[in-house]
Amino acid sequence: MTAASVDQSATTDSLASPKQVVVFDLDGVIVDSFAVMGEAFSIAYAEVVGDGPAPFEEYQRHQGRYFPDIMRIMGLPLEMEEPFVRESYRLASQVEVFDGVVELLQTLQDRGLRMAVATGKSGVRARSLLEGLGLLPFFAHVIGSDEVARPKPAPDIVLRALELLDAPAEQAIMIGDAPTDLASAQGAGVACAAALWAGPDEQELLAAGPDAVLRHPADLLALLPALTGQR
Repeated sequence: MTAASVDQSATTDSLASPKQVVVFDLDGVIVDSFAVMGEAFSIAYAEVVGDGPAPFEEYQRHQGRYFPDIMRIMGLPLEMEEPFVRESYRLASQVEVFDGVVELLQTLQDRGLRMAVATGKSGVRARSLLEGLGLLPFFAHVIGSDEVARPKPAPDIVLRALELLDAPAEQAIMIGDAPTDLASAQGAGVACAAALWAGPDEQELLAAGPDAVLRHPADLLALLPALTGQR
C-alpha cells in the first residue's frame, strides 16, 4: 500500500453510497492535543488527588468519551474537571493541527462536502480551540458531548450532526481515532473510517470494525469525490 492510498482490504459496502457530509472527531484526528492534554491532566490530578503519578495512559484509553464519564470509569473525582478545563484553555496555544489536515479540509470544502465536528470535548471548548486555530469556518457545526443526552459511544452526537446537516445516514461518514468514535457512528448507521495518523492502538481500532482505514489525512480524498457540479 502506498502512503497516499486507502487500505482497500479494510473497506466495506457501507462506502458504496456517495457521501455528502463528513463528521470528524477532534482530538487525534484534526488536532494533536495529547501533550497539552497530558499536562492539563497531570496538573488537575495533583490539585485534586494529590501526590503520585497521574494515570494519563489509562485516561488515553478512554479517548473519545466525555471527561466526566472518564472520571467515573476511572474512579477519579469529578472535581478534576475544573482544573483540567482551566489548564486546557491556558495551554490551547500549544495545540497543533496535524500535517495535511488543513489541505484536506480545504479540498473537501472545494468538492462541495459539508463538514461537522463531533467531539468528546464540551462544545464551547471545541469551538474556542478551532477558532483559535483558524479552522472553525470549515465546519457547519461543532457539537460537544455536553450538547447531547448521551455522549460517545452512544450514537446521539452523530445523529445530532446528521440532524443539523439535514443529511441521511447513508450520505455520511465519520472519521475517528478511537473505538468510541466508531461505535457512535455505527450506532447511528453511519460509515466510519479509522484515522491512524496520531498513532492510536491500531489493533484495538481495527477490531472495532471500521469501514475504511486511513493512514494519512489525504487518504480520505480517495473515498470522497467531488459532488456533482463541484470542481
